[in-house]
Amino acid sequence: MNHNKVLSKIIFLTVCVLFLGISMINAQTIKSNKMSKKVLFVVTSHDKLGNTGESTGYYLGEVTHPWAILVDAGYEIDFVSPKGGNPSYYGNTPDDKVNERFLADDYYQNKIQNTMTPSEVNPDEYVGILYAGGHGTMWDFADIEELAVIAQKIYEKNGIVSAVCHGPAGLVNIKLSNGKYLVDGKKINAFTNEEEAAVKLDEVVPFRLESKLIERGAKFEKSGLWQAHVTVDERVVTRQNPQSAHAVGEAVLEELRKLQK
Repeated sequence: MNHNKVLSKIIFLTVCVLFLGISMINAQTIKSNKMSKKVLFVVTSHDKLGNTGESTGYYLGEVTHPWAILVDAGYEIDFVSPKGGNPSYYGNTPDDKVNERFLADDYYQNKIQNTMTPSEVNPDEYVGILYAGGHGTMWDFADIEELAVIAQKIYEKNGIVSAVCHGPAGLVNIKLSNGKYLVDGKKINAFTNEEEAAVKLDEVVPFRLESKLIERGAKFEKSGLWQAHVTVDERVVTRQNPQSAHAVGEAVLEELRKLQK
């Protein structure tokens, strides 16, 4: 009789241990799946357009259009900026329903108005990073080493690195663990020298983005002024100007879906 009681206790304890183990595995799987559906958006903290006396920041549509596509596909978006906090923006074009949607979304307005600093970001949580454009990026994206390291870690864990318009300013100093620049040998697209001259800011920005990317070894691609152009090469997605905002969101989503196959 005692033997049967001991055996019953052993069976009971074994079942409990197995149940606990399965529960822990399921919890880890759920957490992993949740983490694998996050993309980090980088926005500028710089709000002065050189010596012009004008303000700048991130370009609203270059955040909102990729945001809408990724959120609608089930991805969670987090925001980081060099200084954290509430960054300035411009470019709220009339009748842009996507901008209206973003500005009316309390959950994401709380996020964008309270951006993380780079030190608060855990790269392991993200399957992709997107550098949003806006002229402000030309003054602070390239020189923030912490952001470059975040992007490098995401990329080297098979993630997606993307950038829009002036956002590729954040790519110029990203180095991989092998010492090569991320853009070296890759097809890359960004706001062109001709477009910078067309808006009369080629002598205002601290460097010409197209020229700097070529200097880093990029195979620079481009279309004519204000023509939509998106380039994808080895999990790096870049695009030329505001006209490509929707297309870059679609391209990033397509690359993310490839990772899940």
